[in-house]
Amino acid sequence: MPLALAASWDASLIERVQSIAAREARAAGIAWTFAPMVDIARDPRWGRMIEGAGEDPFLGSMVARAQVRGFQGDDLSQPDRVLACAKHFAGYGAATGGRDYDSAYIAENELYNVYLPPFKAALDAGAGTFMSAYMDLNDVPGTGNSFLLQDVLRKTWKFSGFVVSDAFSVADLVTHGYARDASDAAFRAFTAGVNMDMASNTYMDKIGALVKGNRISERAIDEAVRPILTAKFQLGLFERPYVNEAQAKKIIGAPEH
Repeated sequence: MPLALAASWDASLIERVQSIAAREARAAGIAWTFAPMVDIARDPRWGRMIEGAGEDPFLGSMVARAQVRGFQGDDLSQPDRVLACAKHFAGYGAATGGRDYDSAYIAENELYNVYLPPFKAALDAGAGTFMSAYMDLNDVPGTGNSFLLQDVLRKTWKFSGFVVSDAFSVADLVTHGYARDASDAAFRAFTAGVNMDMASNTYMDKIGALVKGNRISERAIDEAVRPILTAKFQLGLFERPYVNEAQAKKIIGAPEH
């Protein structure tokens, strides 16, 4: 459990644990993990705080670095490494009253000094992907938040990987009242900086029409897809698309793990 690992204050142990997780996952054909969760959480009522490193941004940053190194290593093309995903960008652990998905209101100095440092640490360690958050940050949903996904992540931090939405959170922009309908949700998430729509199929269903209607350019589609394809090339998925089932049986659940 990540919170228990964080309590060890042992970066080398955390890195080793996640390298084993990566080895077993990759043996099973899983090349991408939706981890580490690096949300700072200070309200024990929040049910997801066990997935993170707790309340302290210094410890959280150390744990984030160790997890990314454990998952990705120095070379993603190695058969025992997986692509990491820092989540949930950003402020998800500050939900009002500890209620999951609820809004977060975070002052700028608190955002930069408490909630963003573990994400920056994950990026500096090489995290290839980020996941946008479900909740509103200061009244703008994380999945439609160009301040987070463009101004901070890409322009200031120079992130060159790709952003995936949390599950169904592109479609949820309608539920938030931030988008008029599914087409508007696809437009808002895409232009805010979300490269990939997890699970809701909103991009699949609506982006083609947005391109035909000249609301999104083909060039923008190419730019959004390029880092996704780059990650697949880095992982070696085009050269080695299949699992070695005999080898997987030896690796998954190995006694030394």
